Amino acid sequence: MPVGAAAEPAPQGLGSPGREGGGGRRRGLGAAAPRGGPGPSARPSLPFRRRAAGPRPVSRLLCCSRPFFPGLAGWARTQLGWARRAAGGGGRREGASGQAGGRKGEERSERSQFGGGPELGREERRSSGSRPGQLRDAAAAAAEMLQTLYDYFWWERLWLPVNLTWADLEDRDGRVYAKASDLYITLPLALVFLIIRYFFELYVATPLAALLNVKEKTRLRASPNPTLEHFYLTSGKQPKQVEVELLSRQSGLSARQVERWFRRRRNQDRPSLLKKFREASWRFTFYLIAFIAGMAVIVDKPWFYDMRKVWEGYPIQSTIPSQYWYYMIELSFYWSLLFSIASDVKRKDFKEQIIHHVATIILISFSWFANYVRAGTLIMALHDSSDYLLESAKMFNYAGWKNTCNNIFIVFAIVFIITRLVILPFWILHCTLVYPLELYPAFFGYYFFNFMMGVLQLLHIFWAYLILRMAHKQSSGSSEGEEAAAGGGAKSRPLANGHPILSNNHRKND
Repeated sequence: MPVGAAAEPAPQGLGSPGREGGGGRRRGLGAAAPRGGPGPSARPSLPFRRRAAGPRPVSRLLCCSRPFFPGLAGWARTQLGWARRAAGGGGRREGASGQAGGRKGEERSERSQFGGGPELGREERRSSGSRPGQLRDAAAAAAEMLQTLYDYFWWERLWLPVNLTWADLEDRDGRVYAKASDLYITLPLALVFLIIRYFFELYVATPLAALLNVKEKTRLRASPNPTLEHFYLTSGKQPKQVEVELLSRQSGLSARQVERWFRRRRNQDRPSLLKKFREASWRFTFYLIAFIAGMAVIVDKPWFYDMRKVWEGYPIQSTIPSQYWYYMIELSFYWSLLFSIASDVKRKDFKEQIIHHVATIILISFSWFANYVRAGTLIMALHDSSDYLLESAKMFNYAGWKNTCNNIFIVFAIVFIITRLVILPFWILHCTLVYPLELYPAFFGYYFFNFMMGVLQLLHIFWAYLILRMAHKQSSGSSEGEEAAAGGGAKSRPLANGHPILSNNHRKND
């Protein structure tokens, strides 16, 4: 039978070469060999032949995905050109003679099969720019690549101990086990939390602020100045002395007026006292309710008193509805905090807050679908035990109740240090690091979970340093105030930077 007369169609797909004895033409990879040329049996095998069975290696899969990996596509194009030249010049355009078309026509045809190049004419690019077969093959390769990555991500050896599979955690005999698909509900619940927060701040926190006499100080606005505004938005909010002098010449103002303008402009961008109060009251309400609910969930469980029972029967540990809702609500709340972090009050530990929220979301999610539920409930309740104290101290601080704020802050500092620097590392981390190794060898999930716990512990040490420094400033400030009040003359006046403030009856406008 002549070559090309009745070629057997090749199977579809980017990585499927033609069968031996047939035409050997693959969809989207060029024309068939010219009449009189060698048959497909003389074509060497291409480098991306599809495997018959088993998972496809990622390296073999990536070389087929030209739209996503251009470097690998170039390598595949080069290999295809060598294969065609070795097969006797297949792939040249019809009507091109051996002397006129030659190597140039062959190279153009090869380039046209992989998206064209700068050497192609406008007509060739138009003819080779849209090929439904190529697009379908590329989409199929991309889908297969994603499926392969999905299979590798959910490989049992990553998340479960040895000799255990996800089939062991399927619901049976009325026992319900944690599944990763349960976490899908947390994203819409996070949006529900944002809506609830909006109405809470509007109808609960705002009247409460008025009841506690939270008043906003009047702030003078900076006068419009395009030169200074451009520098403020592009270069910085606190110019150096050299920059102040330069801006003074450019704007026609004195150096003191430039400094006053930047001070007022910074005050404009500071969040209002009411905004801070409403945010603190929302977090206080949630953390208090979450702590009470968390203690109700775990206080009657045997692993609350004996840490070894956390791993009793792991990972074949069923869950109950109270644990499910405790997890979903906590995870949804932290998702809502991450979504609103750009619009919330930006504090000094802004970056650390982002790291904390991300690490918390990862830990809660992983502990759920890897069935670390018992350890997870203990960790969440431990964190909620001190957070509501901090938020209540902020509320009284914004309301001007300084003594109440200081007393609550002292209680918060003691609870924080005991729970985060004593109980968490010496009880909880010991439970997750040591006890599991008595039951099964370490695996990736074991290392991953404890690594994220280590990240949280480092953040706790950083925040404990900030808390102790703040407490030291408060104690030193109060002692200085008492000494000044006990003295006479100039010492009885208010202090600023260690010196008495002299009243010269000048009005301070900024």
